[in-house]
Amino acid sequence: MAEKQIILEAQGLTKEFKGFVAVKDVNLRVQRHTIHALIGPNGAGKTTCFNLLTHFLTPTAGRISFNGRNITGSSPAAIARMGLARSFQISAVFPHLSVRENVRVALQRRLGISFHFWRSERVLEKLDARALELVEAVGLTAFAEQQAVDLPYGRKRALEIATTLALEPEMMLLDEPMAGLGQEDIKRIAALIRTVAKNRTVLMVEHNMSVVADLSDTITVLARGEVLAEGPYETVSKNPAVVEAYVGTGHG
Repeated sequence: MAEKQIILEAQGLTKEFKGFVAVKDVNLRVQRHTIHALIGPNGAGKTTCFNLLTHFLTPTAGRISFNGRNITGSSPAAIARMGLARSFQISAVFPHLSVRENVRVALQRRLGISFHFWRSERVLEKLDARALELVEAVGLTAFAEQQAVDLPYGRKRALEIATTLALEPEMMLLDEPMAGLGQEDIKRIAALIRTVAKNRTVLMVEHNMSVVADLSDTITVLARGEVLAEGPYETVSKNPAVVEAYVGTGHG
């Protein structure tokens, strides 16, 4: 694996909470232009690991680098500016704005003009055109003028992805994008993730192995805060330790 292909790397990532080790000595290497899933049964430390990678939590020990640059200790906002954005970071936080307006606000944030509501109509119209492109890209054209609060749950997830795409990240981190979705929505969001991953890298946290089976190039399985296995689905799903970790969780 050539070094230049690694976009995100964690070495010896550890997080302790008052004596409880939630994440222990995790090494993770995400290859550029792949979909990488971080999975594991509930309580495996996936979300903690995810929060460490985006610095919503500070690691007790370990080092994180993005594009070969040490980002350990950087703020979540600085990391997002570097091109590493996570889905909820800028999700539909304006429930009473329309889908289009939510995406436009995300575009304004990227340009650093989020609170300049006195910007000329011309600037906003230009952003509108891009916003509608992103709305179309995530299959929400029919919902463009609907308030975010009124969207069906699965469509809200698509809006979150659109607002993240507005930041034009080189790498997207998706936190359980399938959580709470029905079968139809899961298929739709899976197809959407596959589309947005065409020219960027995606790291997603998920607990349901069957959901990531077709989607991911590489799967890292966590259990009790440690890496249990890593590799393509075919290999990982047959690993006896992984099978054992999933027994009784309903996702075997």
